[in-house]
Amino acid sequence: MEENEKKAPEREKQLVCRNASLGYEGQTVTEGLDFSVCRGDYLCILGENGSGKSTLVKAILGLRPQISGEIEWCGGVKANEIGYLPQQTVVQRDFPASVREIVRSGCLAKTGLRPFFNHEEKKLAESTMKQLGIDSLAKRCYRDLSGGQQQRVLLARALCATRKMLLLDEPVTGLDPRAQLDLYELITNLNKQGITIIMVSHDVAAAVRYASHILHIGSHRQLFFGTTAEYTASGVGQSFLAAEETYGASAPSEEKEAEADE
Repeated sequence: MEENEKKAPEREKQLVCRNASLGYEGQTVTEGLDFSVCRGDYLCILGENGSGKSTLVKAILGLRPQISGEIEWCGGVKANEIGYLPQQTVVQRDFPASVREIVRSGCLAKTGLRPFFNHEEKKLAESTMKQLGIDSLAKRCYRDLSGGQQQRVLLARALCATRKMLLLDEPVTGLDPRAQLDLYELITNLNKQGITIIMVSHDVAAAVRYASHILHIGSHRQLFFGTTAEYTASGVGQSFLAAEETYGASAPSEEKEAEADE
């Protein structure tokens, strides 16, 4: 390297996980988690059911302590400054409130002891609904909306809470293919605006298409962390992509998983 060649500036980290082991009730679910999230990243967390994705989400949100290791926030971000889009239950899908009321509720952390939303908070809710293309639905009842529309409403609510980072737990589950594509593109556009995205998924093909980085969790351990390009070139990535293309499933057998990790 020439002396006058400039090094690329170091990217600002917002979340660092160091050799973390996670679990509950004395049972370890996954261990050896080592990854970081920088400002503007789009990280997709992959893994089958039971691999520890949900446990990791709770640890990131500060709802469940890790058994060992560290999960550290940095870069001016705190655990309570994340816009969180959880998986919906049947009861939540039937919530009898207007779209405007739900979106405004994302501003509750800003109100403090005030029993009402001020002008700026109302303005933020309106502009966010317009940004996500749901302003025409403002007076509609949430439970009367389609699955894709409901996810946009919840995403708008999360954006009213923060513009630093969004944590999305399998946001396209239950949506039809068109609605899935629309939501993926919307999330990508938000990322291009500088919002850091952490998305949990089991869809390897979609992760490779949209994410900048991949964290793949296998049975009780981390299989891979790196850029999407590195993932597609790795044995782990190629194995899971081939399995999804062949069988429509995101996980090869345990034997193939172990071989790919070597």
